[in-house]
Amino acid sequence: MPHASTEPGAASRGALSHIRVLDLSRVLAGPWATQILGDLGADVIKIERPGAGDDTRGWGPPWMPGTDGGESRVAAYYLCANRNKRSVTVDMASVEGQALIRRLACQSDVLVENFKAGGLARYGLDYDSLRALNPRLVYCSITGFGQTGPYAARAGYDFLVQGLGGLMSVTGRPDGEPGGGPMKAGVALTDILTGLYAANAIQAALAAREHTGAGQHVDMALLDVQVACLANQAMNFLATGLSPQRLGNAHPSIVPYQDFPTADGYMILAIGNDGQFARFCEEAGRPDLAQEARFATNRARVEHRDALIPILRHLTTARTTAAWIAALESRAVPCGPINAVAQVFDDAQVRARGLRIDMPHPETGSVPLVASPIRLSETPVDYRLPPPALGAHTAEVLKDILGVAPDEIRALRARGVV
Repeated sequence: MPHASTEPGAASRGALSHIRVLDLSRVLAGPWATQILGDLGADVIKIERPGAGDDTRGWGPPWMPGTDGGESRVAAYYLCANRNKRSVTVDMASVEGQALIRRLACQSDVLVENFKAGGLARYGLDYDSLRALNPRLVYCSITGFGQTGPYAARAGYDFLVQGLGGLMSVTGRPDGEPGGGPMKAGVALTDILTGLYAANAIQAALAAREHTGAGQHVDMALLDVQVACLANQAMNFLATGLSPQRLGNAHPSIVPYQDFPTADGYMILAIGNDGQFARFCEEAGRPDLAQEARFATNRARVEHRDALIPILRHLTTARTTAAWIAALESRAVPCGPINAVAQVFDDAQVRARGLRIDMPHPETGSVPLVASPIRLSETPVDYRLPPPALGAHTAEVLKDILGVAPDEIRALRARGVV
């Protein structure tokens, strides 16, 4: 299970404990990337607007319960992407605030931002300006459409990019079926995938710096990531020139590989080869199906999908979901339930892997969080800091990293700079 040390200021044992990250991003893609780096041990300094902070601090309900039993103003959305960070409030629009951020950038290895392309140049916080001060800085820009191209100046949002980038065209039930039409994923998947790619790219740039001594600019775009993550569906188009169509929960290249009704709900069959299909048919009392030419091979089953699926849907209604899963697992036929989120966190495997953690929190007493899925044997993920209250570490960071005296910090607060 991942290591947890929640004492204030606890030192990291992580693989990136030698790295400092200056996080100028907000909402999801950037914070997701920097949370990964923080979980791996990096010292992540989250720069936020005084009095407001990250937009997601206000994205409720739901809000966490407060220590008095009432409702706090801690948004669940904010909590999902901001642990292992220190919050520092700085007015970026002020000259003094810009100077503080530049000084922090000079003491950092990585900077992550998700302003519009070119948006930080007017503050002197763009890549070229900061590279001149700190040539070793790895500077990651996350935008909707990248730093170049006809859409570069546009704002980009996950939902829009899921549509523009093709994901919604292959997600949802086919036209003509009840509920048919394009559908977005149930989470902001493009943002999350962009955060994952950004974290990978940042670590690649850090590794390159070990050889070159120089940082570099990482240009991450939601649209680029979404197109790349069309994966086999993109290749299906490139190979045939035909746009893939929505198939609901079915698979374009494998049959049967979808949801099926049971006596008390639904289950998933994920049959990936002919042997698995034959074993399913035996268990279902229809071994003849696996011997029929129309269904004997996956290629044939894909071609005759419309004939096979109704037969299987009739068969699967004969037993409960639990009964099917028990029987098919004993025959090594891939299958599973369709869990609600509450059932996910009650699942024996999820519990055994420690995918829920709880951390102390000054405003709510404690907060439940989803653990990192990364398991490293020698430099484990380390939960040092809960998602911070707005500006909770401003004085600490300014004093410890920049050497700003307490009197000066109080004067900066009085002027609204921090």
